[in-house]
Amino acid sequence: MELLDARPKSIAASMSDTSNTATPNPTFGGQARALWALGLPLVGSQLAQVAIQTTDILMLGWYDVVALAGVSLAGPIFFAVFIVGAGFAIGVMPLVASAAGTEDDRQVRRVTRMGLWLSIAFGVAIIPLFLFFEAFFLAIGQAPDVSNLGGQYMAYAGFGILPALIVMVMRSYLSALELTRIVLLATVATFFLNIAINYALIFGNWGAPELGVVGAAIASVIGHIFGVVILVVYALVKTPQYTLFQNFWRPDWEAMSRVFHLGWPIGITLLSEVGLFAIASVMMGWVGTIALAAHGVALQIASITFMIHLGLSQAITVRAGRAWGRSDRVMLRLACQAAMVLSAIAVCMTVFVFLVFPEPLLGAFIDPGDPDRIDILAVGVGLLAVAALFQTVDAAQVMALGMLRGVQDTKVPMIMAAFSYWVVGVPTSYLLGFTFGLDGVGIWLGLSVGLAVAGVLMQMRFWRRHARL
Repeated sequence: MELLDARPKSIAASMSDTSNTATPNPTFGGQARALWALGLPLVGSQLAQVAIQTTDILMLGWYDVVALAGVSLAGPIFFAVFIVGAGFAIGVMPLVASAAGTEDDRQVRRVTRMGLWLSIAFGVAIIPLFLFFEAFFLAIGQAPDVSNLGGQYMAYAGFGILPALIVMVMRSYLSALELTRIVLLATVATFFLNIAINYALIFGNWGAPELGVVGAAIASVIGHIFGVVILVVYALVKTPQYTLFQNFWRPDWEAMSRVFHLGWPIGITLLSEVGLFAIASVMMGWVGTIALAAHGVALQIASITFMIHLGLSQAITVRAGRAWGRSDRVMLRLACQAAMVLSAIAVCMTVFVFLVFPEPLLGAFIDPGDPDRIDILAVGVGLLAVAALFQTVDAAQVMALGMLRGVQDTKVPMIMAAFSYWVVGVPTSYLLGFTFGLDGVGIWLGLSVGLAVAGVLMQMRFWRRHARL
């Protein structure tokens, strides 16, 4: 644990804008309350974020089944590309939290700026890629009509990756300072803006052109830009002591190196997981359009409940990062135990809902008059039953990732993730789905196996290596 001796010491006054959760509280109950106070807005913001995606799926499901299938194919792949660059933004969070734990204002500013630099560079470099996805979808065996609509969506949505990455950096910065309410409010505001623009541009309401999937993509781009404006303005007003954008053009190579070396393994780790689900979407396309549409709806429902664990994972990254910055192993252990208990409670609730109410959940996404509705529901019910299993193991691995990022351990978890998802998960999905003829249910069972291996390996690494007293 040689890094514990390398922490920068305080060179500035205490932050006046952080919440009282920054104060150490060395009891399990105290850590649970602090984590909940910090995590609840983050959970809410994650739910609002997935609600934006859900709105796209819901409205396109009512618009046209082929359009739904196209975005169900394109959406996970768009996210897979985006998440690689988002690794730098996510890497900002534990670095800022650790610096805030020792009241090092200069380090907070340095790593945030260079996180923005790296994210912007990635976004500018990757935008041209989004113009060629229709050919890619055709090359991997997707139906021509689905490939055409998926390619149209990607061509327009790609322009939103740059503001989306900036939003991620600002979210990480503000969350690490425990200023999470604005993150929630900004995401909720974006959600309502997205509904209005989708309503206008997908269906051609209020005198707007009827653009279908292109309208949904344009709405997403506008929403990302809106989020940038809100979070940047708030940061300038509420955290002036960090002067984030003063002399912004000046490079800081040492800070950039720290963000890069912490962030790129996060990006690859996230790509490994998101890529697992993107490959599952491709496999579902091989099964058929009905299976792909059911997969898109069921995955969206599972994503909604998963946001609880993702928000808690982000909160424990902050809490663990502050304990790590202060070299407080007792607080680190208690905070992570509290996080695991809260996540376990959420798992029990979501498993119950998936098993008891699958048809009402799925039916909300499909037009009652759609002739394919019954077939989509039949496939989706089986997928949600499997989702009850993989949500459990997915929660275990995302909580472990949050804890490991808090202690700035990202490279070995990256290797564990790549092995679990691609060496174990993808082949298992293919074998169960096609070789053993289980179709969509088999593909999702393979996802569960990969996530379970990742969860076990990462949990063992954290508790054995970092959390021992």
